[in-house]
Amino acid sequence: MFIDEVLIKVMAGKGGDGCTSFRHEKFIEMGGPDGGNGGKGGNIIFKGDKGLKTLIDLRYQKLIKGNKGENGKGSNRTGACGEDIIIKVPLGTTITDNETGLIICDIVNEEEYIIAKGGKGGRGNLSFKSNENKAPLTSEYGLPGEEKEIKCELKLLADVGLVGLPSVGKSSIINAISRANAKVASYHFTTLSPNLGVVKLDSESYVVADLPGLIEGASEGIGLGDKFLKHAYRTKVIAHVVDMSGIEYDPVESYKIIENELKKYSEKLYNKKRIIIANKMDLPNSLENLSEFKKHVNDTEIIEISAVTNLNIDKLKYKLYELIKSSEEETVYDKEEFENYVLYEFKEEKPYEIVKINDHTYEIKGDKLETLLKKTKFNSDEAVLKFAHKLKKLGVDEELTKLGAKEGDTVKILDHVFEYEEKLKY
Repeated sequence: MFIDEVLIKVMAGKGGDGCTSFRHEKFIEMGGPDGGNGGKGGNIIFKGDKGLKTLIDLRYQKLIKGNKGENGKGSNRTGACGEDIIIKVPLGTTITDNETGLIICDIVNEEEYIIAKGGKGGRGNLSFKSNENKAPLTSEYGLPGEEKEIKCELKLLADVGLVGLPSVGKSSIINAISRANAKVASYHFTTLSPNLGVVKLDSESYVVADLPGLIEGASEGIGLGDKFLKHAYRTKVIAHVVDMSGIEYDPVESYKIIENELKKYSEKLYNKKRIIIANKMDLPNSLENLSEFKKHVNDTEIIEISAVTNLNIDKLKYKLYELIKSSEEETVYDKEEFENYVLYEFKEEKPYEIVKINDHTYEIKGDKLETLLKKTKFNSDEAVLKFAHKLKKLGVDEELTKLGAKEGDTVKILDHVFEYEEKLKY
């Protein structure tokens, strides 16, 4: 089964917790802190695999969860990092953050791409040792790994895309010029998924894709066209196949239908280099129809063939190769569409927002504060005071006072609830 689009939630591994521990050795008093750090959580990694042709392996994987890092241990032992999860996908797969719509990566080679990063391990109490505090009780929780809902979309890697109405002979052509074994029949929508064929030419080769399901309205979702037009995005050359016999379609009208659908779907797709393949030239009326066709279409090169009798098949193979070589390399996506291109600059803005819910309840939001909260173990007065001190340094206390917070009011950060104290000593 050909599957070219799936939605998945990925959750990278949580970091291991830091350890609170003190040395216990014979004849050594007050051995000091020796709690180790937690290990980093495992990443979720996607890797291109040229042996895969479909995303069917991901179809039923609604959630991919990473491995947790190990907790730190005494004797300053750092926990082991969580093992990365590696997911193999076909070359030509684009991974998009479904929430932002930005592209995380476009996988066109056999490289690895980190889609979700594992959480950082928490620090053990040895990391908090200082001249002022030689026996800290504080250690940290490991941070959660990144969570994302992603869309995996396959856009086949091919040099030439064969387009045209159903039954114009695209499958017969790809079988004739390559080693493909596409199904050929006399009814519409014989081809329900793209066929790829490798064309051998002396010491060179190139890849041709037969793109099915194109009919009038394809760009708007009619038939199968909206599902498969996207596969023409990566092609360098569009080969528009027209049935010159006129048995089912008027050649001129059929050509205009498909060209209009390409233009409505994407200007970038419409502006690709193209050639017209006048197929079925072995049938009656084809020469007459071709003569009339040339009166209406004279701005694109036409090559006459018969996929059944192999008329001009070698000529077609060489012509397609010439067009590929003369085509300039182009990018499928603009750089502005990629996640790593979008830069966020906070400048003088506060890294949090305080919302007054009612007269006695306030909620604080912001990635920096929420990360700090997730790391903090509230298992000692020392940890609580340390957390409060960091809030004060960030200006949270001052901001709450301006908003009218009073002694005993409720302050919420995520699922944690605190009582506001005006004269907390740090």
